[in-house]
Amino acid sequence: MVNILIFGPPGSGKGTQSVKLAEKFNLLHLSTGDMLRAEISAGTELGKKMSLIMSKGELVPDEVVIEMIANKIDNSTGTAGFLFDGFPRTVAQTIALEKMLNERAMKIDTMLVLDVDHDELVKRLTGRAELSGRPDDMDPAVIENRIDVYREKTEPIINYCSERGLYQAVDGMGTIDDIFDRLSDRLGQLL
Repeated sequence: MVNILIFGPPGSGKGTQSVKLAEKFNLLHLSTGDMLRAEISAGTELGKKMSLIMSKGELVPDEVVIEMIANKIDNSTGTAGFLFDGFPRTVAQTIALEKMLNERAMKIDTMLVLDVDHDELVKRLTGRAELSGRPDDMDPAVIENRIDVYREKTEPIINYCSERGLYQAVDGMGTIDDIFDRLSDRLGQLL
């Protein structure tokens, strides 16, 4: 089983690419946001716990997110591995993820980071806003803040993964297919 972290700032295309990569390489795409919503809507015990926490306006604790991911991994069969999209978000979460994977004789195999220049990110996000009507993609101040928060929070994870030889920058400029080909080449070397 291979475990891949995919990172990129808002607008880098990591969500789009994750779906395509998961399909091509038989990976389970683990988007923690999607998983949280699914647990809550399914009314599972974990979902009830998360709903209670979120209803108070609190963030779901790392250990609960790790438990949710562990449940998904433990109940998945027939995949070549897992593609983590949107998690971890901090070094502490990265360490917790590594610990949980190690308990299952697994590890993080690589961290792919889509490198996209700032002007292109803004252009993509405003374009996405016009197509999807997402309010968070319409306001330039909100876009700038989201990019800044990503850079502030992710930089330490990139450094952490670099020190372990996991970090791989991938050119995130060009068409969806161009970027997909670059990512596929990197994953093809792993699998």
